[in-house]
Amino acid sequence: METIIKSKKGLAVLDFKELWSYRELLYFLAWRDIKVRYKQTSIGVVWAVLQPFLTMVIFSIFFGRVAGISSGEIPYPIFVYSGLLFWNYFSNSLSSSSNSLISEQAIIQKVYFPKIIIPLAATIVFLLDFLFASVIFVGLMFYFHFFPSLVGILLIIPSLIITFFSFSGLGLIFSAINVKYRDVRYALPFFIQLLVFLTPVIYPTSILGRHQWLLYINPMSGVIETMRIGLLGVGTINWVIYGFSAILSILLFLLGVLYFSKSENKFADII
Repeated sequence: METIIKSKKGLAVLDFKELWSYRELLYFLAWRDIKVRYKQTSIGVVWAVLQPFLTMVIFSIFFGRVAGISSGEIPYPIFVYSGLLFWNYFSNSLSSSSNSLISEQAIIQKVYFPKIIIPLAATIVFLLDFLFASVIFVGLMFYFHFFPSLVGILLIIPSLIITFFSFSGLGLIFSAINVKYRDVRYALPFFIQLLVFLTPVIYPTSILGRHQWLLYINPMSGVIETMRIGLLGVGTINWVIYGFSAILSILLFLLGVLYFSKSENKFADII
């Protein structure tokens, strides 16, 4: 039996039937990353909690106390942690997916499979990080006497999906570019550090006044602001902004899939 592999065009580049047939490879790659991250470290899952907690402490000291950034009715530590919760999921996943093809170049050169599996599998481990970090967030809520609204709880999964579309779209684009131009792995950390200041993680959007609309070009701004209001029960959710973030993330994901698929047939030759 002979199998002919042809490149696809248009929106048909994302073949769900083919992806489903390679689901075991996706599971294997994801499970391998989970074992490496949690089983081969001395303190295991503590790393998933330590990173956002220590970042919260540093931000609270320098931005909350020294710089005096106001967080309104919300104590600054839980204000910034609620932003870091989704931001770390986004930034860690983006960094991992962008460098994933280079890390898996040996398997790419040997066998055929949908290469899009590699960037997607590289991000699953950070969903577990999000779950572990959420335990600390629940503790902070009890400590500061905050209780989530029902709407906030119901929006957790949709917000995770929007975040997934956002970092996957960018990750697919950067991973494809990274195969040809290795400068991406050096420029990406700077890009992510810059992006955190363009996202309402350490400050409320109201601090920019009439120019706050500029932040919403970043889909993570709507996610973080909405979940902060929903989980802490302070303020009113702007559904227009949240819907705009959802639409923007989907468009970003489709753009990433199209660019990745257009570049995929050259990966094995130049990686």
